Amino acid sequence: MVDNKTRCEWVKGSNQLYIDYHDKEWGVPVHDDRLLFEFLTLEGAQAGLSWATILNKREGYRKAFDQFAIEKVAEYSDEKIAQLLDNPDIVRNKLKVNSTVNNARRILEIQKAAGSFDAYIWQFSGGKTIQNAWRNISEVPASTAESDAMSKDLKKRGFKFIGTTICYAFMQATGMVNDHTVNCFCYSQCE
Repeated sequence: MVDNKTRCEWVKGSNQLYIDYHDKEWGVPVHDDRLLFEFLTLEGAQAGLSWATILNKREGYRKAFDQFAIEKVAEYSDEKIAQLLDNPDIVRNKLKVNSTVNNARRILEIQKAAGSFDAYIWQFSGGKTIQNAWRNISEVPASTAESDAMSKDLKKRGFKFIGTTICYAFMQATGMVNDHTVNCFCYSQCE
């Protein structure tokens, strides 16, 4: 069966996992704290690597990090972290693994203060999806004033692996911004 759908340029020539991620997840608004934590972790893990690498390890991440159950991850011991660093199904970078545990703890603090991580994080897009209208991928920024503000506030709260570029990729992935190009069939779905 031939697929004649027009997609964002960055998807061309990709494997089915990548295509499915673009078609079904990227840019779709996420309001579940557990899934927001998953995306925050994966975007941080991707730093310096390709997104395809992270997508290929996503199921490994879900198993290794207890399906991103925030409370469980926040309680990981040094022994558990050492086990994770031996797990070939994730990116075995000590700073990235430690940041996941740290960030789970910081999310719990935010949940206590704001009621949910969702309520806190969506404030950076004004509580709704920022609708962009890019004609081609070269117009899409790597960061924005909103991702700068998010990164600054998260760092102030003790989060790690949370620079402005990572924050913007997180905003794109979780539908805080619609960065599908206007010719992509997903653009109107995320509008």
